Amino acid sequence: MALWKRATGAIKDKNSIVMANFSKKCSFRNPDLEAAIIKATSHYEYDIDKRNAQIVFSWIRTSPISLRPLVWALSKRMEKTRSWVVAIKGLMLMHGVFHCKVPAVQKMGRMPFDLSSFSDNHFRSTKTWGFNVFIREYFAFLDQRAVVSFDQDNRKTKERPLMTQQLLKLQQWQSLFDILLQVRPRADNMKVRLILEAMDCIIIEIFDVYSRICTEIAKVLLNIYSVGKLEAEMALKILQKATTQGEELSLFFEFCKEYGVLNANESPKVTEIPEEGVQELERIINEVSDRTYKDEDFKEKNQMEIVVREENNAIVEQREKSGALKTMITDKWEVFEENNGSCNEKNTVPEEAAARDQPLVPTDHVPVYNNHYEIPDLISF
Repeated sequence: MALWKRATGAIKDKNSIVMANFSKKCSFRNPDLEAAIIKATSHYEYDIDKRNAQIVFSWIRTSPISLRPLVWALSKRMEKTRSWVVAIKGLMLMHGVFHCKVPAVQKMGRMPFDLSSFSDNHFRSTKTWGFNVFIREYFAFLDQRAVVSFDQDNRKTKERPLMTQQLLKLQQWQSLFDILLQVRPRADNMKVRLILEAMDCIIIEIFDVYSRICTEIAKVLLNIYSVGKLEAEMALKILQKATTQGEELSLFFEFCKEYGVLNANESPKVTEIPEEGVQELERIINEVSDRTYKDEDFKEKNQMEIVVREENNAIVEQREKSGALKTMITDKWEVFEENNGSCNEKNTVPEEAAARDQPLVPTDHVPVYNNHYEIPDLISF
């Protein structure tokens, strides 16, 4: 039965290549590119044809207009297939296309095809359920990855304050990381070469996404003393989530090592975010809340002692102090800075000024990966 299915798959691939070669070249069809896609996503279940995958990547890098025929050909093939082998190869190929870093690819916004409900019908469901789940999770990650790439290149996000931009980007990367950690083999019969190759690509992506998260956290913490309460609360949640994700990542690496994923053996030691960083953010939030409370309490107690009126196009403020009225006439509002004033203080004590020049978390505690790991042949450029 297995031999017959392999033979049937090989015949299907050959017929598809013949049909592609006889098609006319136009804006959305390229026979040579289609043939390379079919060969790279063949029914051969042991591994992916890396040579033809590299041909596809070369087309995209050297000729960005090839993206349209690639999307058309790959989408058509993925939508027709009911083979877990072809589906996984299609996802790996698209994963490699994302790594080409072509601007047009980054602006796609979503995956060009949908495998969110994929189900193999070449074998019994008892044998393929693990492969079906793996394909759906892999697709979910790549689809969200396309969304994140599009959103972070969107000009609208750049209109917000820099710190807010950084925090929103971090939240997106952390959400993407959660999805990425779900991609793993879950059935005992999945220890095959093709799945291990796909997991090698996942591990490389994990290195990339997690290092981005750690780098952005380091940047945020360098400027954390200049943020308001709202941003500090966002940063605290991000830091707490980073700690949790570090623990989950360690467990993920252990699982991959036991399963036999090659790149998991090269994984660096995951350094947890120190507790002092979390405590410092909590202190900032509490101090801001405490100052706000005191300011509101002061205003409530003294609201009957201040009278403001306008006379002759000038602002007249009368404040009762020590039983006397003090009148001050100005032609505009003035802001007075006090050491124990509102939350928007500009004067800073020397200790606070010195602290702003130092990172909240020392760089040796931030798990930023400086090592250059070898990308699998599939997505190396």
